[in-house]
Amino acid sequence: MKTIYLVDGDVKLCHQIKRFLEPYRYQVIMCHDGSLAVDEILKRQPDIVILDLILPKVDGFDVGRKLSGKFQGKLLVLTTSCDDMDHVAGIEMGADDFYTKPIHPRVLLARIRMLLRRANNVSNKFNLTDFNLMKFGDLELNFSSRNVKLAGMDVPLTTSEYDLLNYFAQNVNKVISRDNLLNTIRGIDYDGLDRSIDIKIGTLRKKLGDNGKSPKGIITIRNKGYMFVGDAWENALQ
Repeated sequence: MKTIYLVDGDVKLCHQIKRFLEPYRYQVIMCHDGSLAVDEILKRQPDIVILDLILPKVDGFDVGRKLSGKFQGKLLVLTTSCDDMDHVAGIEMGADDFYTKPIHPRVLLARIRMLLRRANNVSNKFNLTDFNLMKFGDLELNFSSRNVKLAGMDVPLTTSEYDLLNYFAQNVNKVISRDNLLNTIRGIDYDGLDRSIDIKIGTLRKKLGDNGKSPKGIITIRNKGYMFVGDAWENALQ
């Protein structure tokens, strides 16, 4: 039985969602106060957190930021607007998907199933060993300590380099545009000229032993962006 932690100040809506999801064999835990959510989520480590951005006391953005890098499940953000800035901020705090209210239960169920399929694909193929550790062959990310190791050796990364690698790891084998990366790492839109992400990726490749002239781990997809290739770390870079 998969666990869903639902954080929303609308008590009536929470009970409606809970009643709808439970027959599909989901355990739904409800929380109506953002100030109480973080500790409970990190303690329970549910499969999915459904997080409304508008909460009493502590808003959803703050909750999401406190979970970033520590919560290893999937984060589905609820919003009442289609504002791109909400989506940019959501990506920055690690959101895996967005749902604009009002809630349609069957659509929400489809989103939940999609997120769980993604989680299963990654954990089965790339050995997600526990809630704090992700391994891609010889490359190991510890989300709790924010440490990175390659073939057992520590890899010293700056905060922004770690955040970039973390984002790649959470989106393994997906093409990520420069605009997306800039929004996530720096909170700005790509203007077609900014090369800061390219420079940072070049440095990250070097530190991870990836050949800058012919990279295998973080590859460039022409006119589209970059892709983190999980299989490449199976001794291929040694």
